[in-house]
Amino acid sequence: MAPHTPVLFTAVRTADGRLADQLTADGRIVAFDPPDGPPTGCVTVEAGGALALPSPVDAHIHPDKTTWGGPWLSREPARTLGDLIEGDVRARARIPGSAAERSGALMDAAAAHGTRAMRAHVDVAPVYGLSAVHGVRAAADARTGLLDVQVVAFPQLGLISRPGTAELLARSLGEGADILGGLDPLGVDGDQDGQLDFLFGTAVREDVPLDIHLPDGTPVGVRQLTEIARRTVDAGMEGRVTVSHAFCVADLAGDELAATARLLAESGVALTTCALGADPVLPTGVLTGHGVLVAAGSDGVRDAWSPFGDGNMINRAHLLAYRTDARTDDELVACYDVVAQGGGRPGGPRSGASQRVALK
Repeated sequence: MAPHTPVLFTAVRTADGRLADQLTADGRIVAFDPPDGPPTGCVTVEAGGALALPSPVDAHIHPDKTTWGGPWLSREPARTLGDLIEGDVRARARIPGSAAERSGALMDAAAAHGTRAMRAHVDVAPVYGLSAVHGVRAAADARTGLLDVQVVAFPQLGLISRPGTAELLARSLGEGADILGGLDPLGVDGDQDGQLDFLFGTAVREDVPLDIHLPDGTPVGVRQLTEIARRTVDAGMEGRVTVSHAFCVADLAGDELAATARLLAESGVALTTCALGADPVLPTGVLTGHGVLVAAGSDGVRDAWSPFGDGNMINRAHLLAYRTDARTDDELVACYDVVAQGGGRPGGPRSGASQRVALK
């Protein structure tokens, strides 16, 4: 079958529970029950009641760190974020294969499980240079048409606290990175204004979005989140700033949570959660109910931090539902919506794109 041949899937189970015939072209949905029938040359496939779901988006993943497809990596004990970061540097010397090879293998696995787009956070630091950015960009470019990839230049080892990193981040935007990343302005750098001045100044000058890791809990995390929201509005970057993890928001409840959700919605700051292990998970229902864009991602996949993860965002939707105690049909659908649609709405890694479909 030629790659652009239209396909009519008969007896597909739609998200609302009905059976319909689904016409696709170039891997994307064209119509349900096409009124004029299938086009000439269309191939017909009996779906047998298989469920058709919007294909998911991995809005937060670190493919440059993965050991996917390689030999087993024994992880070092770690008690703090700093331990994990420094252990990661040591582990890189032991992981075989280039960033392009390893990230490409993970991208292939993700696409095979239906993922249509990902936001790839890639380490930038003097010890690494821009090699990982170049490698992940090459892997992504080799899969154009299969997977849409945004590359985030991410200062995992620190920004202000690691001299030379700021210059590399700025360079990366002309050498394969699409988005500028940050990390715990206070918890890692100890300099909120220094890091945010650089991030927002560079983002405005280069006209790129921001995605800032913020694992810091309350109250220090909320202070940083509030400042990020303020700067987003002042810079006119509504809809172009994402805060990943935002564990501080998971610590809130009641009026404080509602007020923070309103602040994020009004400033157009999106959040990303990963439903990892013992880490806090964002209260997605409350946040989306207030109009906050919430997306989900895999985070690290079988890297120096953790032996877990598979790049399968349908499995991640399951974890998100489990961690948020989703029980009703509406709650389960809402969790899948975060995984499939959160990253595809304005500000997400698949903004404005047409929809592909996963048959399950």
